[in-house]
Amino acid sequence: MRWEDFRPSGNVEDRRGQGGGGGGFGMPMPGGRGGLGIGTMIVIGIIAWALGIDPRILISGADMLGGNRGGYERQAPAPQPGQKGAPSDQMGNFVARVVGNTEDVWKEVLPSQMNRQYAPAGMVIYTGSTRSACGGAQSQMGPFYCPLDRKVYIDTSFFQEMQQKFGTGGDFAYAYVIAHEVGHHVQNLLGILPKVQNRQQQVDERTANDLSRRVELMADCLAGVWARNSNDRFNAITEKDMRQAVAAAQAIGDDRLQGRGRGEVMPDSFTHGSSEQRVRWLLTGFKSGQVQSCDTFRTSRL
Repeated sequence: MRWEDFRPSGNVEDRRGQGGGGGGFGMPMPGGRGGLGIGTMIVIGIIAWALGIDPRILISGADMLGGNRGGYERQAPAPQPGQKGAPSDQMGNFVARVVGNTEDVWKEVLPSQMNRQYAPAGMVIYTGSTRSACGGAQSQMGPFYCPLDRKVYIDTSFFQEMQQKFGTGGDFAYAYVIAHEVGHHVQNLLGILPKVQNRQQQVDERTANDLSRRVELMADCLAGVWARNSNDRFNAITEKDMRQAVAAAQAIGDDRLQGRGRGEVMPDSFTHGSSEQRVRWLLTGFKSGQVQSCDTFRTSRL
């Protein structure tokens, strides 16, 4: 992946080194019961999965949507903004250039295919913990998208976790992670996220999990749409790159993670999709390059 050729985004906010600001300011439990924050939820997840980190939310995005069926609540204000613009270190520069490429692709794809203008998402990179408009952000949460401030949050140590915990990595695998979160932003711009959240408040847990799966698999598909259109324009993605992304999608399927963490697989509890589903929807987006091919809400078979 020749990411060095991509344009760096100016919408990156570097909060690394600020420290603090995260724990205890998460969203409430569904329906407000108990008032537990997302930090507590993460600790529970760590214990439950016994892997040192909750794998279901490593590439989470809409976990903040799916887990909070009681609705978003704006919490404490964010800390002082970090440095804006592309960081000079290699990892920060990598993130900025991948984000810049998603901006260049979606500003053309979204108007031409969906008749919608693309407003770029913000990208916050941090270490340890910080705050978002959706509550506390902690490295254990993995990357996520907050629709309230329209920003993606990522502690880049997550990429090391991908290698150490799941044995998968590589530049394009990391770009897939970023593109997945940007896919949630595209869903937000299309009005999908608020509709799903409203629906989740009206249904039982099994149906809510199904809605969450559809959100996540659509974001995987949109990551594939980005990859296809990026390659058509910049010819920067190789077959090896796609194998990296497929390996990453396989590694974080709910069935594989539950098998490793619990020793049993419970499909009704899936919130992101099986390994087969994640790979299939990623490749669906890549093969078609069309947003409309990613409508996971109009198919009975995920």
